Amino acid sequence: MTQAKLAIIGDGKMGLAVRDLAVAAGFDVVAFLGEADVSSIGPTPTQLAGADVAIEFTMPTAAPANIVACARAGVPVVCGTTGWADQRSRVEAAVREAGGALFASPNFSVGVHLFSRIVAFAAAELAAIAERFDVHMVETHHVAKKDAPSGTARLLADRVQQVLGREVPITSIRTADVPGTHELVLNGPFEQIRLTHEARDRQLFAAGALTAARWVVGKKGIFTMDDLLETR
Repeated sequence: MTQAKLAIIGDGKMGLAVRDLAVAAGFDVVAFLGEADVSSIGPTPTQLAGADVAIEFTMPTAAPANIVACARAGVPVVCGTTGWADQRSRVEAAVREAGGALFASPNFSVGVHLFSRIVAFAAAELAAIAERFDVHMVETHHVAKKDAPSGTARLLADRVQQVLGREVPITSIRTADVPGTHELVLNGPFEQIRLTHEARDRQLFAAGALTAARWVVGKKGIFTMDDLLETR
């Protein structure tokens, strides 16, 4: 099978992980763009020339412009950057207007999306007696992660809040080089339940982003991991 030609936007830890895995998997990496290579309005069509799809892991301040630039250049983009939710409606509207494709997810792990269903199920089971349980979430990431809480923690907390009808507090910890750990804690008067997902290596997210990149080629619109998983 012919692999897609790939542009990678972001030369941080995740960008490097995506590049290394993409090369090993046989992708043709036609562009590897770091912060110094991209202006405040995103990559140029020339920089994206020849790419079938782009993968974007940068900063919350840069991601919106990068996404819109890709859409206007006719390049579908997979975005793993978090922390720009306040601009999401505007960005999605611009992508649709350009006839582009955006696959955005705070986490590209299949396990995390299974975990989100597990925590929602646990919340549903507890709903009848929820007043007896204190529910909160703890997320731990490496010290370089800028946004807190993480996008994944927000996603998981939202799933639980939709069931319980009340806010789920999130505690954020930044330490060492932790790729990502998310824990839902259910405290009852005489017992405690802990549900945990732990990412052990960034290659987990890189592999998921590459899977999303293969999937989104040739599509138009706005997509998430739920869309990908429903077709598998």
